[in-house]
Amino acid sequence: QVQLVESGGGSVQAGGSLRLSCAASGDTSSSRWMGWFRQSPGKQRDGVAVINTGGDTTYYADSVKGRFTIFQDNAKNTLYLQMNSLKPEDTAMYYCAAAPGPIWAAHLVSVYYTYWGQGTQVTVSS
Repeated sequence: QVQLVESGGGSVQAGGSLRLSCAASGDTSSSRWMGWFRQSPGKQRDGVAVINTGGDTTYYADSVKGRFTIFQDNAKNTLYLQMNSLKPEDTAMYYCAAAPGPIWAAHLVSVYYTYWGQGTQVTVSS
């Protein structure tokens, strides 16, 4: 079992920045991939960025490439998402997730991720 707790969400104006954090505890060594997903009311949960915990392979949604950066501090069992140049369309609940198994393709698909945090709200105003 892996427990995930997100923090760092908030309200910001367009063009601003936020850094999300995800503190992991429990059997963290079992997580092969970790990532960030987001969901707006009435929409599906979409992958934003994911990272391989054993290395630094990353994947990003096209909509955030060049603006968001995912990185990890394994010593602190913490995952981060640095979000720059935020846009109103980035407004959503952001979730941290962990996948215990290998993922060979479609890394941003939520079905591969077993463990989820409770989410942190990000609101970007124009």
